[in-house]
Amino acid sequence: MEMALRRARRHNFSDLSFMEPLRQLLNAYEQEADLSQFGRHAVRFDMLRCLTNLLLLDEAEETDPSIVARPIERPIFITGLPRSATTFLHTLLAQDPGHAAPRCWQSIYPYPCRLLGFDLRKLDVAFQFSMFHLFSPGVAALHPLAADTPQECTDITAQVFQSLRFDTTHRIPSYQNWLDAHGHHAAFRFHRRFLQHLDAQAPGRHWILKSPDNVFALDAIRAVYPDARIVFLHRDPLSVVASCVKLTELLRRPFTRHIDRGELGSQVSARLVENTAHMAEAAERDPGIVHFHYRKIVADPMATVRALYDHCEMSLSEDAEARMRQWLKQTRRHRHPHYSLEEFGLDARDLSRRFARYVQAFGVTPEASTVH
Repeated sequence: MEMALRRARRHNFSDLSFMEPLRQLLNAYEQEADLSQFGRHAVRFDMLRCLTNLLLLDEAEETDPSIVARPIERPIFITGLPRSATTFLHTLLAQDPGHAAPRCWQSIYPYPCRLLGFDLRKLDVAFQFSMFHLFSPGVAALHPLAADTPQECTDITAQVFQSLRFDTTHRIPSYQNWLDAHGHHAAFRFHRRFLQHLDAQAPGRHWILKSPDNVFALDAIRAVYPDARIVFLHRDPLSVVASCVKLTELLRRPFTRHIDRGELGSQVSARLVENTAHMAEAAERDPGIVHFHYRKIVADPMATVRALYDHCEMSLSEDAEARMRQWLKQTRRHRHPHYSLEEFGLDARDLSRRFARYVQAFGVTPEASTVH
C-alpha cells in the first residue's frame, strides 16, 4: 500500500474496506499457494496494479465527482456453467455498437498510460498475455487470451481483492471459504463504481457483462443492480468437468511449485456441483431469469440473440445484426481438446449422480461425446 501511494504521489486511499480482503488473500498465498518464484513476482505485480487502479479511481473522482452518479441501467449478466458458450455469446453481443463490454485492457488498466501521446494499454496487456502463454503452453487451446476481447466480472472485483478469480489461478482454500462467508455485496458495489468510470470515458451504451462465477453472487448483483437482466447458459456438465479441471491446472501451473491433480479434480468438480445447485435454487426464486442451452446457441447463434433481445425488450438494428453475422463468418469455431475424467481421479457415474438435480431441473441432455 505504501509503495502504491508513493508511485501515485498520493497520501491515502479514499476507502480502506479492501484491507481485510487483501489480508485474507495474502495470508492464503503465503500459507497455502506454494508459490514459485515467478508466482511471488506475479502476485506482487498484480496486487500493486490493483492498488494503483484504486488510487486512479480516487483521483478521477476528485476531478469529476459526477462519475459516481452515473446510472448503469438494465445491465445484462451472462452466467452459467463454464465452457457453456458464455464467452462466445458475450463476444457476439459486444459486436452491437450500442453495447459496451469491458475489454481486457480496460479491466486491467481503466485509465490511459501514455507515452509520447500514445495510449499503451493494449500493447502492454498483449505483451503480458504473450508472456503468460510462454509460461503456460496449452492454455491458448482452452481459453485464448487477447487484449481486446471482452473480460469477465471477476477481473473487476479482483481490484478490491474479492474475486473467485484468485482461487482459479492459485490453491487458496481458506480465502475461498472466507469469501463465500463474507459474500459479494461490497465487491459488486465496487463493480458498479468501476463501470461508472468506464462509462464516463465512452458514454451512451448498454452494458453486457459475463462470468460463470456470477452464479455465486446473484444476491449481490440483484442488490446493486435491481434492474439487471440475468441470463443462464446450460450444458451437459460431464462435457465440461475435465476441461475445467485442465484449464485450472494450466492457469495455476506457472505460479506454483506443485499441483496435486487428484485434489484439483475434487476441488473443481465440487465447485461445479455447487454452481449447478445455486442455479437451480436461483431459477426457483427468480422466474425472470432467461435460459439458453449450449447446443442451441452454437447451432443458431442469431436465433439466440433475437430471443435475448426480445426478452430484454431491446431492438436489434440492421447494423448490429450485420456486424454479428460478419463476426460469426470470421470466427473459427473453437474445438477444445478432450481430457479424460480419470486423469484427475474423477468417475463419470459419480458425477452423473451429483449433477442429477441440475440435469433434471433444466432439461439438459447429454452430448454425444459423453453418452458412451
